[in-house]
Amino acid sequence: MCNKYALFVANHMLRTRSIRIGVLAAGIQLVKKMTTSSATSSDVLFETVGNKGVITLNRPKALNAVTLPMIKEITSHLQAWKSTAAFVLMRSSSEKAFCAGGDVVDVMQKVTRGENDWSDFFRLEYAMNHLIGTYPIPQVALIHGITMGGGVGLSIHGKYRVATEKTIFAMPETLIGMIPDVGATYFLPRLKGNLGRFLAFTGHRLTGYDLLRAGIATHFCDSDKIKDLQNDLLALKDATGLEKLLQNYTESSAMKSTEHESSLNSNIEALFREDSVEGVISTLESDGSKWALEHRDTIRKMSPTALKLSARLFNEGKNLNLKEALILEFDVLQKAVPDGDCREGIRARLIDKDNKPKWNPSRLEDVEDSYIDSFFVKAERPLEIH
Repeated sequence: MCNKYALFVANHMLRTRSIRIGVLAAGIQLVKKMTTSSATSSDVLFETVGNKGVITLNRPKALNAVTLPMIKEITSHLQAWKSTAAFVLMRSSSEKAFCAGGDVVDVMQKVTRGENDWSDFFRLEYAMNHLIGTYPIPQVALIHGITMGGGVGLSIHGKYRVATEKTIFAMPETLIGMIPDVGATYFLPRLKGNLGRFLAFTGHRLTGYDLLRAGIATHFCDSDKIKDLQNDLLALKDATGLEKLLQNYTESSAMKSTEHESSLNSNIEALFREDSVEGVISTLESDGSKWALEHRDTIRKMSPTALKLSARLFNEGKNLNLKEALILEFDVLQKAVPDGDCREGIRARLIDKDNKPKWNPSRLEDVEDSYIDSFFVKAERPLEIH
């Protein structure tokens, strides 16, 4: 039954381009419902092809959701290859997803059982994100299909990210009372035109060529050419030809020469210019357009606490490097996961599935600054990144 559900959700997400909270919730639900704390060696495959390291995410029925054992294996191979390989290729065995997230339900189950090691998932995931962001050789991530949450962390910090017209990108964490993490505190503020704030507050899905426009993808490849690109990448003698090869595929893309719909509204920069959530909502209401009011309503469905935490992280992240941003996210999660809205969001969206979370506080105006301040405290066991 889970397999049929997976295919239904994936197909639905790939068919529709409209913004729907239900679709985002379904995507998160699938990832969290199907992941477990165990993993087999076939969940992620490793090869050395000539002087190239190849990582293939191989959990298609779970949309390649990452587990703690997978994170450990990926980190181990990246460490080994950084001094021996010319570059690393990260790809998926699935046509539907690069990676749709991580195993948050397992984390919450550990919290509920009182297990003190629940934060190990984030500790090792963030260390892996930093390793990718500071990797001494190029990483090429083929972000073909659904790329959300943990999948973003696997790809966006690397040197090259190649999107296709079937790529679906989102950071929908506030929908379940979480914060955009895996280094979002660093990369979202660096997107142009207040796009990062828009993505953090709304969980909006970017698709296809818009990822290249936004700077999330560095290159683009038509999906029917993705296998050709992989073969050409692995045929390279070294990394010197990477940039030219990727640029050639981008320039020859059919998407480049045709008119296609964009989900990037030209007014995002003006409508999301305010630093606070309340300021953004007020601006959207003053604008009064259908697009603005739809996104105001979307924001109001999110956890008020998670929104305010996200706003503060976004603003502080402008002046942080990747390492500092990941450490800050880890500190905030030490309270946000066990004591914030995360538990209730996971219950409502992923477990009971009534989609009626009882956020506490339930209104933005009731979330006091002192309460938000209480999340920004150093963790008892701080995240150490070397």
